[in-house]
Amino acid sequence: MSAAASPADLRTTLERALGSPVRALDRLAGGHNAVLWTVALADGRKLVVKAGAGLEPEGFMLRHLAAHSALPVPAVHAADDRVLVMDFIETSGGITPAVEEQAAELIAALHGIGAPRYGFPRDTLIGPLPQPNGETDDWIAFFRDRRLLFMARKALEDGRIDHGLMAGLERLADRLPDLIGTPASPSLIHGDLWGGNVLTHGGRVAAFIDPAIHHADAEIELAFTTLFGTFGEPFFRRYGEIRPIRPGFFELRRDLYNLYPLLVHVRLFGGSYVGAVERTVRRLVG
Repeated sequence: MSAAASPADLRTTLERALGSPVRALDRLAGGHNAVLWTVALADGRKLVVKAGAGLEPEGFMLRHLAAHSALPVPAVHAADDRVLVMDFIETSGGITPAVEEQAAELIAALHGIGAPRYGFPRDTLIGPLPQPNGETDDWIAFFRDRRLLFMARKALEDGRIDHGLMAGLERLADRLPDLIGTPASPSLIHGDLWGGNVLTHGGRVAAFIDPAIHHADAEIELAFTTLFGTFGEPFFRRYGEIRPIRPGFFELRRDLYNLYPLLVHVRLFGGSYVGAVERTVRRLVG
C-alpha cells in the first residue's frame, strides 16, 4: 500500500489485520514515506497507523526495544512494509526539567544494555533512510565507514554536497582515532533522539518513538540530544550521575558525532544543514 492509498483500502487492510471493524479513521500528518492516521475500532481500541512503504524496520525496532529494554515505546499491533499499527499515546505539555531528568534515567538504563560488538545483526533505518549496521569490534571504523562516510557519500551522490566538502569529510575521517580516543563499549541506543521523538504527558515521559537502533558508543546518542536543543543541563546532570561522561565530549566529540545526523538532514532537506557540516569540518580539520 502506498502512502497515498485510499482510506477505504486502508480500512479493509486494518480490519483484516486487527480483527475489528474500523469506526473512525482520521488523517494526522504526512511524512517522507508514510501518512499517519488515528483509528478507532469497534472493540474500543484507539490506535495510530502509518501507511506507506518501507515500514517493517520501524515495527521491528519498536518491538526490539519493548522486548530488550525498559524504554517506554508504543506497542506494535501489526507491522509490514506497508502498514505499521501502534498504540495511541496520549500527549500533553512539553519537555520540562522534570521530563529531562526522567528521560536521563530511562536513556542511561538503555545505554546500560551492552552487546559484544558495535552495529546490529540487521540493517535498520534513520527516518526514511537506510542505515547499515554491519557489526564490528572497532567503533572508530564503524563510525567512519557506516555512519560518517556512508552518509556523506550518499549526500554526494544525491547532489546535496560537493566534492570539496566530501574531501574535507574524508580528511576528518583520517583523524578520527585522535579525535575519539578510547571509545566506550557498545550500548543499545535509540538512535534518533530529538524532541519530536519524545512524547510527554502530565509532566512525564509517555513514550519514545521513531527509533534508529544499533549498538554504539553511547556518546553519539548524547550528542544528538543537543543538536536541536532536545535536552540540556537537567538531562546531562542526571545522566552523568548514573553514567559518567568522558572528558572532551562537550568540547569536541559532541560536534564530531553530530555530523552524522546533520548529514541525514542534508540528504533530506539540504539548505542550511550543509553550512552546519562545513563549519564543523573546518573547526575539526582546519
